Amino acid sequence: MARIAGVNIPTGKRVPIALTYITGIGPFIANQIVAAVGIDPTRRAADLTDAEVLAIREYIDANLTVEGDLRRETSMNIKRLMDLGCYRGLRHRKNLPVRGQRTHTNARTRKGPAKAIAGKKK
Repeated sequence: MARIAGVNIPTGKRVPIALTYITGIGPFIANQIVAAVGIDPTRRAADLTDAEVLAIREYIDANLTVEGDLRRETSMNIKRLMDLGCYRGLRHRKNLPVRGQRTHTNARTRKGPAKAIAGKKK
């Protein structure tokens, strides 16, 4: 089992698909990595040699922000918005949708389960 960027990638899957298990690497970037390192995309992750795993690891370290660093960067961006007190920061602080969605109905994922209001029934 290969360990890249702190993640155990699944051995039974093709290399580009296995790389998508790393946070910050999607299908497009995974195919770019495979092409840059020179690995056949149809090969399975279990068939990779130690040298190939090392080459993938070095490419990711040199060119991409993944896993913990990416999560930290994202959370710092959100904290910055909240500290500024801008509209998006206020929406984050109140745990409401940030990107203009309606909240009169819907938005249950962000707002949580509906709370009953006393005296509403007639």
